[in-house]
Amino acid sequence: MSHKKFEDSVKNILELVGEDPNREGLVKTPGRVRKAFEFMCKGYNEDPKEILNQAMFQTTSKEMVVVRKVEFYSMCEHHMLPFFGECSVAYIPNEKVVGLSKIPRIIEVFARRLQIQEQMTEEIAEAIMDVVKPKGVAVVTTARHMCMEMRGVEKHNSVTTTSALRGLFHKNKTREEFFNIINSPLNNRF
Repeated sequence: MSHKKFEDSVKNILELVGEDPNREGLVKTPGRVRKAFEFMCKGYNEDPKEILNQAMFQTTSKEMVVVRKVEFYSMCEHHMLPFFGECSVAYIPNEKVVGLSKIPRIIEVFARRLQIQEQMTEEIAEAIMDVVKPKGVAVVTTARHMCMEMRGVEKHNSVTTTSALRGLFHKNKTREEFFNIINSPLNNRF
């Protein structure tokens, strides 16, 4: 990313909205905005397959593995405004499991890109299916979108839920078990 070009663009935006980019409080804003976007879009520089392949282990387990309520922050590609929420992922091993910390890392890779929530949910499921090759994958994301709350329809506290189901999660019993698990209350002892 060209630092100067990005920062000059931010200065232009400040001027276009009626601000003075040379005002004391705004002088360093273009650099801060550039650094913020570098962080918020870092997922473009990360390879989900490489992350998952770093921690694959043989197993005899055939039961569902669930990592739930992983917080994420992303930005919609339509308005470049934040959306944020939680993501739950489950998979059924097929002779291999992936290190548990890799699931939140995969969520982070796809969340740190400009996109729509529906696509992010699909991409997480596809990455796990492609690399881990489980018998099935389920991903559910629930999020609040600032493009709906701060502008447009201005519907505060509205929540969007998307899901991506693969393999055995298309069977009613497996799907039901997954949704029961992710919707059950968490024990506060954790």
